[in-house]
Order: sequence, then C-alpha cells, then structure tokens
Amino acid sequence: MGCNDIGQETGALNKGLGFLGRAASMEDVAALRWNLLREDVSLPCAVLYEDRLRHNLEWMGEFIAAYGLKLAPHGKTTMTPKLFAMQLAGGAWGITLATAHQTVVAHAHGVRRVLMANQLVGRENMAMIARLMEEDAEFEFYCLVDSVALVEQLGAFFHERGLRLPVLLELGVAGGRTGVRDEMQLDAVLAALSSWSGAVALCGVEMYEGVLEEEGSIREFLQRAVGVTRRLLKEKRIACAPALLSGAGSAWYDVVAEEFSAAGFGDAVEIVLRPGCYLTHDIGAYREAQKRIGAENPVARSVNSKMRSGLLPALQVWTYVQSRPEAEKAILAMGKRDAAFDAGFPVAAVWFRPGDAELQGAPAHWTVTRMMDQHAFMQIGAGDDVRVGDMIGFDISHPCLTFDKWRTLVVVNAEYDVVDVVETYF
Repeated sequence: MGCNDIGQETGALNKGLGFLGRAASMEDVAALRWNLLREDVSLPCAVLYEDRLRHNLEWMGEFIAAYGLKLAPHGKTTMTPKLFAMQLAGGAWGITLATAHQTVVAHAHGVRRVLMANQLVGRENMAMIARLMEEDAEFEFYCLVDSVALVEQLGAFFHERGLRLPVLLELGVAGGRTGVRDEMQLDAVLAALSSWSGAVALCGVEMYEGVLEEEGSIREFLQRAVGVTRRLLKEKRIACAPALLSGAGSAWYDVVAEEFSAAGFGDAVEIVLRPGCYLTHDIGAYREAQKRIGAENPVARSVNSKMRSGLLPALQVWTYVQSRPEAEKAILAMGKRDAAFDAGFPVAAVWFRPGDAELQGAPAHWTVTRMMDQHAFMQIGAGDDVRVGDMIGFDISHPCLTFDKWRTLVVVNAEYDVVDVVETYF
C-alpha cells in the first residue's frame, strides 16, 4: 500500500481506509498486519514513529506545565486531525490555526477551541467562522486584529449577523510581518475596537517573535507585549476573563515562556504558547533551536531524564534506491513532491536491504545533492555496497512542508509494524 493510495486497493485490503470516507482506526490497520521493512507499504512514503510522537508530546507537556502556561499547538504544521486529537488528549488548551478553511476542518473533527493566529479578512472567510459560531454554542474562536480597517470590516459583518467576535490585538515590529508597530497605531486600533465593542470583543494580546533573530530583540518584543497587556487590563479594555496573552513559534518558545511567566499576571491572564513543530521535530533549524534550549533553559536541564533527552525527530520519508548509474551516485525514488527541500535536503538516517535481519545507520557521507520532482541524487562512496531496491529512511528539515505533500502517512511502532494511518487536510 502506498501512503497516497490507502483505500484504493480492492479485496481484503479495501477496508475503507484513508480518504475514501472515514479515517482508519487503530483496529483496522492492526488487522492488516503491514510492516514497513517487509515491503507491505509502497515507497516513497512519509512515516511517523509512534514512540517518538508520544515522547515529544509528553516532553512539551512537562515543559509547559513547569511554567504554569497553556499550549495551543499550531495545527497548520500537520493539518492532521488524529494528531490534533492526540495533542488535545495530552492536555492542549486548544489548536492554533492560520485560516478559516483550516478552522472548519478542525471543527469538523472535534476541535472546539481555535486560536487563529492570523487576521480574518474577506466576506466568505468571515461567513465560515460566523456559521460555526451560530451552529455550535460550545465553539470558542479567536482571531487577530492589527488595523482600524479590519476592525471596521469585522465589526460591520458580525454586527449584521448579531454575533460578537473574540479578537486578540496583534503586535508587530518594524520590518516584520503583521501587527501594530507603534503607539499611534495601537491607540487607533483600540479606539476602533471601542466603537465596535458590541460586535468585536477584545480578549487579549498576541505576537509572533519568530520574525526576529536575536534573543535580545525577542525579549524586548515580549516585554512590550507584557506592557501592553498590563495597560489593557488597567484601562479595563479586555472583554474576556481571563485575558489571553499568546506567542511562541517552534524556535523560541523557551524565551517566551520565561518572559511571559515572569510577568506575574496570575489568574487575570491565561498565557498560551503556540509551537507546532515540536510533535515531529526535525533535524534542521528546530534541532539547532532545541540544542540551544537544552543548553540554556533550566527546565530543559531538569533532573527528569525524559526532559534531558529533548525532542526527537519523529517524521521520516522512506524511499528506494532506484538506480546506480555511476560509481559514486545513487538515484532515489524520492523528490520535491515527497519531502521538504526549502530548509535543507533530506538526510539519510537508516538503511535496510529487504531480506536482511537488521537495519543499519546510513553512513554520514551519503549526501543528497540535488532533488527533482520525483528523483533525488545521492552522493555515495565509490566502494559502497548500495544496490537497487535498498530502502533508506530520510530525516527531514521543516516538517510543515513535508506534511503538506501527503494525503496519508503511516504510523509505525518500534518493530516497524504499521499501527495507524493518519490523514492530512491541506
């Protein structure tokens, strides 16, 4: 079975798995008794490791709890409802998303609290959210505002529908992305929010520190967010209790936790962090960020052995050696359609020859040098015993742009048995 073909087989394998009408249950997949190394799954295929997913889930849960904060992992990383459910069952406050479409998908799969870390712009996007609010009284939704123009558009739309939309004031930095830049803009947006308070409810403050690269600048930005939150509380501008204060991508969540928890807001403010890539991690930029966190953060250096081990890469793309046209070159049946390449090429991690008893670690000198749509060029040594049909599992950098290439991914246990199948909804 191929990752993007699950549910397409006939006979005994046609269990209704994948995107043919219902998600696969653990029992469905276990009954098929597939094993990756036995070649029951066609390659290339994106593979998740069950034990590492659980480890990362527990690690981040302990980290967040140590600071007394809440976690709303960014769902755009995976857009995989089964992983959303895992994170919520693990104690997540809610799921962060980026678009109205993503929000509708998440709601359809049982997510009842969404922080859309983005502006809600456009009539149909507003209508999609309004319909969810009208149809489901238990649904909690927050989005961002950073301009008078947007507050007025949201105010007019939701007033017409007789609804009140919860929003967070987004702060930004010069040269950055979205967000209020200075006090003049801040005062103007606050005035607009006051004018539309019946239709747009200010519930707190949001910022994204990932647009900055230096820790000192990031801490200044975080302290500014704390200061604005204090001002809004003092001026009684927050319409929700507790107020929300939110930040943190996947690279600087430790610094955000330190600065926000040190503010001492207590029960008046609920602090929500939004890293998304921690669940699968990677071997690129996020691994480097985790090294820094492990070395500098006191919680990450705690005596708990699980905490000390840090996050583990839980996502790989497996493929075959397809051709050996030259002595020092292997051509792989994997390309840009299968794995992220924007933040570095995939890195060979494990190597298996069908029929052998055990896997081997891939030699460090095996290097992907070029990727095309469905092929990758791998530099090897002249004497390396690499054969057509060998299987190689590749670690990836940037999980977001690997997930969005697959409609289904398989989950394997420590013995490489396929224990689950997860679907994406990009």
